[in-house]
Amino acid sequence: MCELLGMSANVPTDICFSFTGLMQRGGKTGPHRDGWGIAFYEGGGCRMFHDPVPSAESEIARLVQRYAIKSQIVISHIRRANRGRVCLENTHPFGRELWGRPWAFAHNGQLRGVKRLPLSGYRPIGSTDSEHAFCWLLGQIRERFPQPPRQPADLWRYVYTLSRELGERGVFNYLLSDARHLYAHCSSELSWLTRRAPFGQARLTDVDMTVDFQQETTPNDIVTIVATRPLTTNEAWTVMPPGALTLFSAGTSMVTFAD
Repeated sequence: MCELLGMSANVPTDICFSFTGLMQRGGKTGPHRDGWGIAFYEGGGCRMFHDPVPSAESEIARLVQRYAIKSQIVISHIRRANRGRVCLENTHPFGRELWGRPWAFAHNGQLRGVKRLPLSGYRPIGSTDSEHAFCWLLGQIRERFPQPPRQPADLWRYVYTLSRELGERGVFNYLLSDARHLYAHCSSELSWLTRRAPFGQARLTDVDMTVDFQQETTPNDIVTIVATRPLTTNEAWTVMPPGALTLFSAGTSMVTFAD
Protein backbone atom coordinates (compact mmCIF):
# COMPACT_ATOMS: atom_id res chain seq x y z
CA MET A 1 0.00 0.00 0.00
CA CYS A 2 1.08 3.59 -0.56
CA GLU A 3 1.30 6.42 1.97
CA LEU A 4 -0.16 9.91 1.89
CA LEU A 5 0.86 13.26 3.35
CA GLY A 6 -1.13 16.47 3.20
CA MET A 7 -1.04 19.94 4.72
CA SER A 8 -3.50 22.79 5.14
CA ALA A 9 -2.33 26.06 6.68
CA ASN A 10 -3.66 29.56 7.22
CA VAL A 11 -0.40 31.14 6.06
CA PRO A 12 2.19 29.95 3.52
CA THR A 13 4.14 27.26 5.37
CA ASP A 14 6.86 24.80 4.45
CA ILE A 15 6.35 21.08 4.97
CA CYS A 16 10.04 20.16 5.22
CA PHE A 17 9.77 18.56 8.68
CA SER A 18 6.89 16.19 7.84
CA PHE A 19 8.24 15.50 4.36
CA THR A 20 11.58 14.49 5.88
CA GLY A 21 9.75 11.85 7.90
CA LEU A 22 7.68 10.61 4.97
CA MET A 23 10.60 10.29 2.55
CA GLN A 24 12.30 7.81 4.91
CA ARG A 25 9.37 5.45 4.42
CA GLY A 26 10.06 5.45 0.68
CA GLY A 27 12.63 2.65 0.71
CA LYS A 28 14.37 3.12 4.07
CA THR A 29 11.97 2.61 7.00
CA GLY A 30 9.16 1.43 4.73
CA PRO A 31 8.67 -0.60 1.52
CA HIS A 32 7.29 2.20 -0.67
CA ARG A 33 10.08 2.13 -3.26
CA ASP A 34 8.09 2.73 -6.45
CA GLY A 35 8.19 6.49 -6.79
CA TRP A 36 6.92 9.58 -5.05
CA GLY A 37 5.46 12.98 -5.80
CA ILE A 38 4.39 16.22 -4.17
CA ALA A 39 2.13 19.15 -5.11
CA PHE A 40 2.43 22.66 -3.66
CA TYR A 41 -0.37 25.15 -4.17
CA GLU A 42 0.73 28.74 -4.61
CA GLY A 43 -2.16 31.16 -5.14
CA GLY A 44 -3.98 29.95 -8.25
CA GLY A 45 -1.10 27.73 -9.34
CA CYS A 46 0.19 24.29 -8.43
CA ARG A 47 3.86 23.29 -8.48
CA MET A 48 4.48 19.53 -8.76
CA PHE A 49 7.53 17.29 -8.44
CA HIS A 50 7.56 13.59 -9.37
CA ASP A 51 10.24 10.91 -9.38
CA PRO A 52 9.81 7.17 -10.05
CA VAL A 53 12.75 6.26 -7.79
CA PRO A 54 12.43 5.68 -4.01
CA SER A 55 12.06 8.95 -2.09
CA ALA A 56 14.76 7.88 0.39
CA GLU A 57 17.22 7.74 -2.54
CA SER A 58 15.87 10.58 -4.68
CA GLU A 59 17.96 13.66 -5.37
CA ILE A 60 14.76 15.50 -6.26
CA ALA A 61 13.32 14.59 -2.84
CA ARG A 62 16.45 15.94 -1.19
CA LEU A 63 16.07 19.14 -3.20
CA VAL A 64 12.47 19.52 -2.01
CA GLN A 65 13.58 18.79 1.55
CA ARG A 66 16.17 21.58 1.41
CA TYR A 67 14.12 24.00 -0.69
CA ALA A 68 11.57 25.32 1.81
CA ILE A 69 8.67 25.99 -0.56
CA LYS A 70 5.93 27.76 1.35
CA SER A 71 2.35 26.78 0.56
CA GLN A 72 -1.07 26.70 2.17
CA ILE A 73 -2.03 23.35 0.67
CA VAL A 74 0.30 20.41 0.01
CA ILE A 75 -0.37 16.85 -1.19
CA SER A 76 2.37 14.22 -1.22
CA HIS A 77 2.48 10.47 -1.95
CA ILE A 78 4.98 7.62 -1.79
CA ARG A 79 4.12 4.61 -3.92
CA ARG A 80 4.19 0.88 -3.52
CA ALA A 81 3.00 -0.32 -6.90
CA ASN A 82 0.15 -2.80 -7.17
CA ARG A 83 -1.56 -1.61 -10.38
CA GLY A 84 0.52 -0.13 -13.20
CA ARG A 85 4.25 -0.32 -13.78
CA VAL A 86 6.84 1.82 -12.04
CA CYS A 87 7.27 4.89 -14.25
CA LEU A 88 6.90 8.65 -14.15
CA GLU A 89 3.37 8.76 -15.53
CA ASN A 90 2.14 6.46 -12.76
CA THR A 91 3.46 8.55 -9.87
CA HIS A 92 1.00 10.51 -7.76
CA PRO A 93 -0.29 13.19 -7.25
CA PHE A 94 -2.18 13.45 -10.51
CA GLY A 95 -3.31 16.85 -11.74
CA ARG A 96 -6.16 18.12 -13.92
CA GLU A 97 -7.99 21.43 -14.51
CA LEU A 98 -11.61 22.14 -13.63
CA TRP A 99 -13.30 25.60 -13.56
CA GLY A 100 -9.91 27.20 -14.18
CA ARG A 101 -8.49 25.65 -11.01
CA PRO A 102 -5.68 23.08 -10.71
CA TRP A 103 -6.96 19.93 -8.98
CA ALA A 104 -4.53 17.41 -7.49
CA PHE A 105 -5.25 13.88 -6.26
CA ALA A 106 -3.28 11.12 -4.53
CA HIS A 107 -4.68 7.70 -3.60
CA ASN A 108 -3.74 4.83 -1.31
CA GLY A 109 -5.49 1.53 -2.02
CA GLN A 110 -6.91 -0.66 -4.75
CA LEU A 111 -10.25 -0.36 -6.53
CA ARG A 112 -11.79 -3.43 -8.16
CA GLY A 113 -13.18 -2.94 -11.64
CA VAL A 114 -12.78 0.83 -11.57
CA LYS A 115 -11.45 0.90 -15.14
CA ARG A 116 -14.85 -0.29 -16.34
CA LEU A 117 -16.36 3.04 -15.24
CA PRO A 118 -17.00 5.22 -18.33
CA LEU A 119 -15.02 8.44 -18.50
CA SER A 120 -16.19 11.84 -19.72
CA GLY A 121 -13.95 14.84 -20.24
CA TYR A 122 -10.78 13.40 -18.70
CA ARG A 123 -8.48 10.55 -19.71
CA PRO A 124 -5.64 8.85 -17.80
CA ILE A 125 -2.07 9.30 -18.95
CA GLY A 126 -0.74 6.32 -17.01
CA SER A 127 -2.14 2.88 -16.26
CA THR A 128 -3.11 3.04 -12.57
CA ASP A 129 -6.59 2.45 -11.20
CA SER A 130 -5.97 5.57 -9.08
CA GLU A 131 -5.70 7.92 -12.05
CA HIS A 132 -8.75 6.35 -13.69
CA ALA A 133 -10.71 6.94 -10.47
CA PHE A 134 -9.55 10.57 -10.40
CA CYS A 135 -10.58 11.14 -14.03
CA TRP A 136 -13.99 9.58 -13.34
CA LEU A 137 -14.44 11.64 -10.18
CA LEU A 138 -13.64 14.94 -11.91
CA GLY A 139 -15.77 14.01 -14.91
CA GLN A 140 -18.76 13.37 -12.65
CA ILE A 141 -18.24 16.69 -10.87
CA ARG A 142 -17.95 18.53 -14.19
CA GLU A 143 -21.18 16.99 -15.47
CA ARG A 144 -23.06 17.81 -12.27
CA PHE A 145 -21.60 21.31 -11.95
CA PRO A 146 -20.54 22.83 -15.31
CA GLN A 147 -19.82 25.97 -13.28
CA PRO A 148 -18.73 26.16 -9.65
CA PRO A 149 -21.81 25.75 -7.45
CA ARG A 150 -22.98 28.84 -5.62
CA GLN A 151 -23.09 26.87 -2.38
CA PRO A 152 -19.72 25.12 -1.83
CA ALA A 153 -21.41 22.62 0.50
CA ASP A 154 -23.28 21.22 -2.53
CA LEU A 155 -19.92 20.28 -4.05
CA TRP A 156 -18.61 18.84 -0.79
CA ARG A 157 -21.63 16.60 -0.33
CA TYR A 158 -21.39 15.41 -3.94
CA VAL A 159 -17.69 14.56 -3.56
CA TYR A 160 -18.65 12.56 -0.48
CA THR A 161 -21.35 10.70 -2.45
CA LEU A 162 -18.87 9.86 -5.22
CA SER A 163 -16.28 8.80 -2.65
CA ARG A 164 -18.72 6.36 -1.09
CA GLU A 165 -19.46 4.91 -4.52
CA LEU A 166 -15.79 4.40 -5.33
CA GLY A 167 -15.10 3.15 -1.80
CA GLU A 168 -17.45 0.23 -2.41
CA ARG A 169 -14.86 -1.08 -4.90
CA GLY A 170 -12.06 -1.47 -2.36
CA VAL A 171 -9.65 0.68 -0.37
CA PHE A 172 -10.05 4.38 -1.17
CA ASN A 173 -7.89 6.54 1.08
CA TYR A 174 -7.16 9.78 -0.76
CA LEU A 175 -6.17 13.42 -0.61
CA LEU A 176 -7.71 15.88 -3.06
CA SER A 177 -7.49 19.64 -3.53
CA ASP A 178 -9.12 22.24 -5.77
CA ALA A 179 -6.66 24.99 -4.70
CA ARG A 180 -9.16 26.13 -2.05
CA HIS A 181 -9.72 23.16 0.23
CA LEU A 182 -7.97 19.95 1.18
CA TYR A 183 -10.24 16.89 1.06
CA ALA A 184 -9.15 13.86 3.11
CA HIS A 185 -11.10 10.63 2.66
CA CYS A 186 -10.44 7.65 4.92
CA SER A 187 -11.32 4.16 3.74
CA SER A 188 -9.05 2.21 6.08
CA GLU A 189 -6.21 4.34 7.48
CA LEU A 190 -5.71 8.12 7.75
CA SER A 191 -4.84 10.44 10.65
CA TRP A 192 -4.45 14.17 11.19
CA LEU A 193 -3.27 16.70 13.75
CA THR A 194 -3.53 20.47 14.05
CA ARG A 195 -0.69 22.58 15.39
CA ARG A 196 -1.56 25.99 16.83
CA ALA A 197 -0.38 28.22 19.68
CA PRO A 198 1.02 27.41 22.14
CA PHE A 199 3.42 25.47 19.92
CA GLY A 200 5.80 22.85 21.27
CA GLN A 201 8.36 20.33 20.10
CA ALA A 202 7.68 17.49 17.68
CA ARG A 203 9.80 14.35 17.19
CA LEU A 204 9.73 12.33 13.99
CA THR A 205 9.09 8.59 14.12
CA ASP A 206 11.24 7.59 11.14
CA VAL A 207 14.36 9.67 11.69
CA ASP A 208 16.10 11.22 14.67
CA MET A 209 14.85 14.76 14.22
CA THR A 210 13.09 17.19 16.57
CA VAL A 211 11.72 20.65 15.80
CA ASP A 212 10.59 23.32 18.25
CA PHE A 213 7.70 24.91 16.37
CA GLN A 214 7.58 27.80 18.80
CA GLN A 215 10.78 29.00 17.16
CA GLU A 216 9.44 28.45 13.64
CA THR A 217 5.95 29.98 13.85
CA THR A 218 3.94 32.99 14.94
CA PRO A 219 1.13 32.83 17.54
CA ASN A 220 -1.45 33.19 14.77
CA ASP A 221 -0.30 30.21 12.68
CA ILE A 222 -2.57 27.18 12.25
CA VAL A 223 -1.24 24.12 10.42
CA THR A 224 -2.94 20.75 9.95
CA ILE A 225 -0.99 17.69 8.81
CA VAL A 226 -2.74 14.62 7.36
CA ALA A 227 -0.88 11.32 7.02
CA THR A 228 -1.58 7.66 6.46
CA ARG A 229 0.22 6.88 9.72
CA PRO A 230 1.28 9.39 12.39
CA LEU A 231 4.67 10.88 11.59
CA THR A 232 5.60 12.00 15.11
CA THR A 233 5.91 10.19 18.43
CA ASN A 234 4.93 12.90 20.92
CA GLU A 235 1.81 14.48 19.42
CA ALA A 236 -1.86 13.51 19.67
CA TRP A 237 -3.09 12.48 16.22
CA THR A 238 -6.78 12.12 15.37
CA VAL A 239 -7.52 8.80 13.69
CA MET A 240 -10.22 9.18 11.05
CA PRO A 241 -13.03 6.62 11.05
CA PRO A 242 -13.46 4.51 7.89
CA GLY A 243 -15.86 6.12 5.44
CA ALA A 244 -15.26 9.68 6.63
CA LEU A 245 -14.50 12.66 4.40
CA THR A 246 -13.07 15.73 6.15
CA LEU A 247 -12.48 19.12 4.54
CA PHE A 248 -9.74 21.42 5.73
CA SER A 249 -9.35 25.10 4.95
CA ALA A 250 -6.66 27.46 6.24
CA GLY A 251 -5.46 24.81 8.67
CA THR A 252 -8.86 24.20 10.22
CA SER A 253 -11.18 21.22 9.99
CA MET A 254 -14.34 22.68 8.43
CA VAL A 255 -16.76 19.79 8.04
CA THR A 256 -16.80 16.00 8.20
CA PHE A 257 -19.16 13.67 6.35
CA ALA A 258 -19.42 10.15 7.71
CA ASP A 259 -21.49 7.02 7.25
